[in-house]
Amino acid sequence: MEYLVGQEPHPVDDDLFKEPMRKRRRSDRDQRFRAFPSIEQSALKEYEKLESRTRRVLSNTYQKLIQSVFLDDSIPNGVKYLVNRLLTLIEKPPLDPIYIGLFGSTGAGKSSLINAIIQQAMFLPVSGESICTSCVVQVSSGCCEQYEAKIHLLSDQEWKEELKNLTKLLHRTEELDEWDRDDAVEEAVWKLRMLYGVGAERKSYEELLRAKPRGKIPTSRIITLKAEEAGELSVKLDPYIRTKRRDWDGESAESHIWPLIKHVEVTLSKSELIPEGVVLVDIPGTGDFNSKRDEMWKKTIDKCSVIWVISDIERVSGGRAHEDLLNESIKACQRGFCRDVALVVTKTDKLHLPEYLRERKVGKQAIQSQREAVLERNEMIKLQRNRILKEKLKRKLPVESKALGASDLVYTVSAQEYWQQALLTEEETEIPKLREYIRKRLLDKKRRMVTKYVTEAFGLLLLTDSFNCPEIPPNEHLHMSGLRRFVEEQVQLLEKAIDQCFAHIAQPLHEGVRNARTSYRRILGACLVRSRGNQGFHQTLKAVCLKNGIYASRTLPRIDLNEAITQPIYDQIDPVFGGIFRAGTPTGSALMPHIDAFKHSLQEKMTEIGIRNGWKYDNYKKSFLIQEISAILGGLEGYILRKKRRIYESLTTSVQNDLKPCYEEAAQITGKKACEKMKDVIRRGVDRQVAEGMFERAQERMQHQFQQLKNGITEKVKGSTATMLTLASPQGDGLYKELADVRTEYKEMEKLHRSLREVAENAVLRRGMQEFLLRASPSKAGPPKACI
Repeated sequence: MEYLVGQEPHPVDDDLFKEPMRKRRRSDRDQRFRAFPSIEQSALKEYEKLESRTRRVLSNTYQKLIQSVFLDDSIPNGVKYLVNRLLTLIEKPPLDPIYIGLFGSTGAGKSSLINAIIQQAMFLPVSGESICTSCVVQVSSGCCEQYEAKIHLLSDQEWKEELKNLTKLLHRTEELDEWDRDDAVEEAVWKLRMLYGVGAERKSYEELLRAKPRGKIPTSRIITLKAEEAGELSVKLDPYIRTKRRDWDGESAESHIWPLIKHVEVTLSKSELIPEGVVLVDIPGTGDFNSKRDEMWKKTIDKCSVIWVISDIERVSGGRAHEDLLNESIKACQRGFCRDVALVVTKTDKLHLPEYLRERKVGKQAIQSQREAVLERNEMIKLQRNRILKEKLKRKLPVESKALGASDLVYTVSAQEYWQQALLTEEETEIPKLREYIRKRLLDKKRRMVTKYVTEAFGLLLLTDSFNCPEIPPNEHLHMSGLRRFVEEQVQLLEKAIDQCFAHIAQPLHEGVRNARTSYRRILGACLVRSRGNQGFHQTLKAVCLKNGIYASRTLPRIDLNEAITQPIYDQIDPVFGGIFRAGTPTGSALMPHIDAFKHSLQEKMTEIGIRNGWKYDNYKKSFLIQEISAILGGLEGYILRKKRRIYESLTTSVQNDLKPCYEEAAQITGKKACEKMKDVIRRGVDRQVAEGMFERAQERMQHQFQQLKNGITEKVKGSTATMLTLASPQGDGLYKELADVRTEYKEMEKLHRSLREVAENAVLRRGMQEFLLRASPSKAGPPKACI
């Protein structure tokens, strides 16, 4: 849809006459519903049937129109627009995937949780004595007969970039004792030894370029694994995404290419628990030293519409790593597509009963068993963490944010008890609750998608009758002249409204810059200090400088100097920034409601013209145009969301660009007291840039990004309304011609459009019946109680 927004009807090309994609076979479609209970399956099948029949009607209409204009020397613009819109709708994907990110540190239980959700106990390797890869792993289901995994490797150029940085990092490290090597050096040594063998860490960049890697690297940079059973694929996949401890010397040949792995995609065969269209994403907590992997890490977080922050029961009550994960997730709500954030507390079966009873406050009734203690503790954790998380979200997000209104912000799960059920029932492990959330999310998205799809299709069929209308009312040109003036006035009002929305960021941005100027030295100092002094920090700091202020390790918290010193600005702007991009009423700082108001004003004016001034002959065209306004302006939301990330990150990007020379200077320092010298270069470089207006430049660049967004919106709105007015123009403009008779298709589409309400009503009835049956059914008994 985006390419239609702001575009005039375009010249016909070869794509106009191509065959639409073939529809999905019935047997394949039915497999998509295996993960749903029968009541939800019925609703999905009705929506699927509506969508399938709509595609068939559109395809028939498309073929008829193509046949009617195929031999014409020139095709009217209105027909071109209609034919291209038909083809766009026919080839529109049935459903964009729902990405659910499981975001947590190594050992938090992400893989174990995914294994439980998909009902495969040891499918993904879990962290124990081994350390798992830090790459992103995506798990989804499909209609294929086999299980499949695709292992994507870094390109040759991407690996050369990392190799150059790794060799720079290891330059002259032979002077360091083993005990003085820090995490960055150990990571670099391990990667080079893994790929090139022992001693690779002592070779130069040029020597390693000539060296032959130990593992076999396909020219496609993709390794595809297939298997008939989940266990078989797991065995094949294991060596690629499980790496042994660094002092272990018995890795398989597959493990040798671990440093090259970029990300992994796993597709399950016909899952009865995870519906097709949902992607579970195992996201490491800190990113990666490699630029491309780190970029993918951040983009993956941003494309998730749901983020579950995974933290085990022993770490949930504090610690920097847990707070960093929460903060990064909340930022995803600001800059990305995320709408729901929840905390998933894992390993909740862990509890030392005597210690719990000793520390437990006196309650109304005594604890009789380990099971009762676990359930009580889990409920207490829920209440406490729900309150803390909600307060944290309130400080960063607007009050109308969907994340704040979620019924469940905290889940307490136990993958181990899901399999064993020694203490807890299956329901009490809350794995079924997470599955239910996934199903409801997909069902709701499918409902909204099909409703919009059928409505748009009906609008297109409404238009066709106006192409064959032979008569033009004498005052039609006057009506169009008045409509054009009205549109111009409304566009001007929209521009003013956008200016008012974006003006709300100016004061918080100014205050944030002032706070950053007064606090940057303290923040920078805290980032450059370690509890052990410079011991073990020299090479980590060098790695930070090599990557322009950012270092991501699998074992240490993420370091981002640019983000740290701009944090005071984000603290000021976050609530306002979130408010600009939220939904709501057309008042205050919210942007989208003003665009919606603009859309409704055009639709009301179109209706008014139709009623008062005689579009009776052309009522179908009026109805189409009212719906088409909604369709073409609806594409603006995706455009705005994509621009949002660039605007939000403009502050740190600006600071990073300004500080790049001092990072490069610091990275070249070697020899005695190199760590202190690097710190001094960074401090002096930041001081110099701040004195020269670094934060003010960042402020200006963010405001410039907002201005560019405004210009982009107004250009697209003007283009969209020009398209709409062109279509609304009378036949005298040479836009139309007599086309094939599609009255049969129109009548069928009219029935499908009426069916939308019936399907929605059926879904409501089914939900009511389901809730009644759940209330009436006896609850499952828990495992046998164990006496204290």
